[in-house]
Parts: sequence; C-alpha cells; structure tokens
Amino acid sequence: MKVELPEKKAFKKRDIVIYITIMVICVISIIVACYVQFYARIDIGRIFGVEKETQLGNKTEEQTEMLKAEFEQIFTNSIENAEGHDGKKREADKPLVYTKIERKESKINSYDIEVHIPYINIDNAKIDEMNQEISSFEEKTNSILGSQNQNTIYTVEYVANVQNDILSLMICSNLKEGSSAQRVIVETFNYDLRNNKEITLEEILRIENIDKAKLQEKIKNEISIEQKKVEDLKDLGYNIYSRNVLDDRYKIENVKEFYFSPNTLYIIYAYGNETFTSEMDLIVY
Repeated sequence: MKVELPEKKAFKKRDIVIYITIMVICVISIIVACYVQFYARIDIGRIFGVEKETQLGNKTEEQTEMLKAEFEQIFTNSIENAEGHDGKKREADKPLVYTKIERKESKINSYDIEVHIPYINIDNAKIDEMNQEISSFEEKTNSILGSQNQNTIYTVEYVANVQNDILSLMICSNLKEGSSAQRVIVETFNYDLRNNKEITLEEILRIENIDKAKLQEKIKNEISIEQKKVEDLKDLGYNIYSRNVLDDRYKIENVKEFYFSPNTLYIIYAYGNETFTSEMDLIVY
C-alpha cells in the first residue's frame, strides 16, 4: 500500500520577512513599554507629533504677574493630585503629605505663632532625610514657645502636589524676632515617586521638554530687572538687598528651591534662607 504524505507548504520569502518584522516590533514595543513604565517619562503624543497644550513657558506677562501676586495664596497646608501612590506610604491611613504639627498660640509680649508643619508619608531613607530637615521648623517652634519677652512672630505653612509622578512640597516660614529684620524662609522638597529618588530641576526640565537655555535667560533678565529696582531705591536712601546676576546661585544647575505644579514651575530665591531679610525673587515659568 502506497501512503502519500501531505505536501509540505513552502513559505514565501516575503512572508518570512513579514513574520520576523512583526516579532521584532513586538519585542521592541515590550522593551519600550517597560522602560517608559519604570524609568522614562515619554509623551507618546509628542513622539507622533501631537503636542499637548501646556502653560509651561507659554504664559502671558499678565498671567505671570498674577501668579506672582497670588503666590502667598497657594499655601493650603494640604496635598493635591496624590492618588495612586498608596503602596509607598509609611502610614496607610494618612495622605502622602500631611500636617504633623498644627499649632496657633499667643502670649502677650512673648510670641505669636501659627504653624502647619508637614510630614512626607513615604517609607524611604531619602524621605527620612527630608523629614529630618523639615523637623527644624518644629524645633524652632518649640524654642519660641519656651521663650519669654522676645516679641516673636512665627508662621509656617506649606503646599504639596503630585505631577507626572513627581512629588513637590514647598514650605514657607515668616519669622520676626524682636528688633531683628523679618525673615522669609522658603524650602522645597522634590521627589521622583517612579524611581524613588530626589529629583533636580534639570531633570524636570528634561522630562517636561523645557528649553534650559531659554529658562536661564529668563532668570538672568528678571534678576537684572530686580537689581535695577533696588539700585533706584538705594539712590533714594533706602537700605536694599543687592543681587549679583553673575552669582552661581542663579545657574539652573545650582537652583535649590523650586516647586513644580500643574502648568506652572516656580523657582524661588528666598534670601531669608541665609540672612535676616524678607527679600525674595520669584521666577514663574
């Protein structure tokens, strides 16, 4: 008996090329997806030439001036847009950033305080360091409460938000002790929730596709304008805080205090962080 086997199907060369191409595309897609998920922040729309509308770097002069004028009003002593990060919390039943110390107290001729001191509720060694820095506001509060006849006025407030998996926290403190000049202190803490590390301003510029040179020029111009204003006041006999636009502190790579919120990047030069002054330059982008 003669048995005939089925004829083997011959694959065309073109079909083989198509199959291999599809497999390669699938592998590359998986690799890119994993990279985007855990490391990069790629705007898929931007890849295909579709730019999403953003106010970063596109604000009118009127919008910029309004944001500067309303700066003090953004301190709500709370956090916004923090959903989806519960797995990183140290205390599961509390927000990602919450008010740890809240106190309002007055004593005639001694002190008048109102403080809202935050705590970053994330289980991480770097965050522990940040919370240790924040505890200095609590230490100052306790020191004032233990003082007598110092005529001290002290306030602490904060605001926090999560944008593009970046936690940004800003604390503002006003301090007036006796006859000393008033100090305005601003400290910020910025943390990459995706990669579990502190994040720099330069890294945020790259993520948001912000032109570093353009922003640097804006900083230079605005500091120069402020210096011209104080020089005019100096000519009228006022004591002024002088700026040197060539100082390294104004270089983007050296910026310490910045707050990243939806559609707005604040760069803060709070000179009261280092000396007794309420002078502050605010760059809004």
